[in-house]
Amino acid sequence: MITRTLQSVIEQKLYKGKIIVLLGARQVGKSTLFEQLKETVFAEMPLVSFNCDEPDDRVLLTDANSADLSAVVKGSRIVLIDEAQRVQNIGLTLKLLADKFKDIQVLVSGSSSLELANKLNEPLTGRKFEYQMFPISTEELIHANGMLETQRLLESRLIYGSYPDILFQKTDTKELLFELTNSYLFKDLYALQDIRKPEVLEKLLIALALQIGSEVSYNELSQTVQTDVKTVERYVNLLEQCFIVFKLNGLNNNMRNELKKSKKIFFYDNGIRNALIQNFSPLNLRNDVGALWENFFISEKLKFNSYHNRFTKMYFWRTKQQQEIDLVEDNEGIITVYEMKWNENRKTTFPQNFIESYKPAQTSIITPKNYIEFLIKKSA
Repeated sequence: MITRTLQSVIEQKLYKGKIIVLLGARQVGKSTLFEQLKETVFAEMPLVSFNCDEPDDRVLLTDANSADLSAVVKGSRIVLIDEAQRVQNIGLTLKLLADKFKDIQVLVSGSSSLELANKLNEPLTGRKFEYQMFPISTEELIHANGMLETQRLLESRLIYGSYPDILFQKTDTKELLFELTNSYLFKDLYALQDIRKPEVLEKLLIALALQIGSEVSYNELSQTVQTDVKTVERYVNLLEQCFIVFKLNGLNNNMRNELKKSKKIFFYDNGIRNALIQNFSPLNLRNDVGALWENFFISEKLKFNSYHNRFTKMYFWRTKQQQEIDLVEDNEGIITVYEMKWNENRKTTFPQNFIESYKPAQTSIITPKNYIEFLIKKSA
């Protein structure tokens, strides 16, 4: 069993007078983390839990008043609510729990930040700690299995991803990924309001999967999937809110030759990306290894920054002359830059005009041999 980084974070936030909200795509391990907490930290505590995929549990929490809630949480010290976005007016219910039952610690999970955020933000202003959970991170894997096993699993993670149910499967990996993609991720997408063109959404996902590592244009995407630009933009935002993709914007400091308003779109998990294009070929038979490597490292860096509460903005950089840097991090004014190279023997130089304009604290070339040192927390 892999211990998730967020477990210790959550343990430190218990009984601080706030509701703990855990967001993330389905199957990343939110429910498993709740179970681990039940077996360890909460083992001796009276507890009640709700799975809001179940209609009966949803009814108990929908538009509940103080008396209703008192009846269902009576005698409990811990309340766990899974898939809370499926409960109508869940924010008001949680506000009552926070205000009227101050001796109870409430933990909530949700797999759609759009739906849950819309229901929670206003009612729970000042009443919650919120965290995002991702597929298994490199740091979590090292703590569980050691450095050598983590290194050995690199090619598998580039192809099949890092979802908990996928990572250690010896057989049926492809089938599990297709099931995860079609039955769980799309389930959340189609549950959102006003998805009038599911076939367009699927075409858009495939188009984005084929463009990882490249700049994207909503105009070009709209022509590819045969819809209007506003629909493309709205669907990309929905994909972000359901934790399938994330955007990197282009960095610009008003240098004359920098590209402005440019963007790249990456997948939180390589396996989901490869399932969408139905390509699980080994790396030595692929022509997209560079893109897979870039997507992998950037998504892993995102996990690292999030889990360690680093207030870091992430960008890429490109000029009209096609000079480019894969990843630029701005950590409270300190600039660090990264180039991802699968082939460590390939010569790489950083553009001099970038170095002069941004004065990065560090420039790093990321290869399969050294990537781990950038994805684990350094000892104090």
